[in-house]
Amino acid sequence: MRSEASGSVFIVSAPSGAGKTSLVRALLDADSQVKLSVSYTTRAPRPGEVEGQDYHFVDLTAFMVMLNGGDFLESAEVYGNRYGTSQCWIETQLAHGLDILLEIDWQGALQVRRLMPQATSIFILPPSIGALKARLSTRGQDAEEVIARRVAAAREDMSHVSEFDYVIINDDFATAASELQAVVKASRLQLTKQMQRHGALIQSLLA
Repeated sequence: MRSEASGSVFIVSAPSGAGKTSLVRALLDADSQVKLSVSYTTRAPRPGEVEGQDYHFVDLTAFMVMLNGGDFLESAEVYGNRYGTSQCWIETQLAHGLDILLEIDWQGALQVRRLMPQATSIFILPPSIGALKARLSTRGQDAEEVIARRVAAAREDMSHVSEFDYVIINDDFATAASELQAVVKASRLQLTKQMQRHGALIQSLLA
């Protein structure tokens, strides 16, 4: 039972093109105890993205009203667009013992870790710069100059890898997906979490 346990926060970050979104979806499909935090963003929806499922799409004015009102646990500007995570929603889910996954960039991850040092942070890396460029090109959504800027930004993003608890190299997708799930499962077995869930049992065994 998880009703009496406080939930955990998992942060997953990666440079654009590393396959973060696909890995996160695989985790959510495999583990029903993990709930994805849907961020607010000022960028336009990409083909196939669904409001309220991929993002909450808002204009800059609405975003700034929320930001100035203290509604965001973290916020960041990426490629000229704003992103933010609802603090109220996160707190409510954790209070109900649910595990929350934040799919955010390193800037947001830094903010969350300052407020929630107990959060587990995971960084996804591509197997090479060449593979990263190829993945960005196969999207077919961006011009060459945009891809070049994204690769340059990815190098900056990857320079922050040492700030994270775990690193997964997404070379073989099945392997990387399995590793991400393993991190989540292992985190739940930490003593503090097991004491929350099974404190009475553990105390009785030690009596």
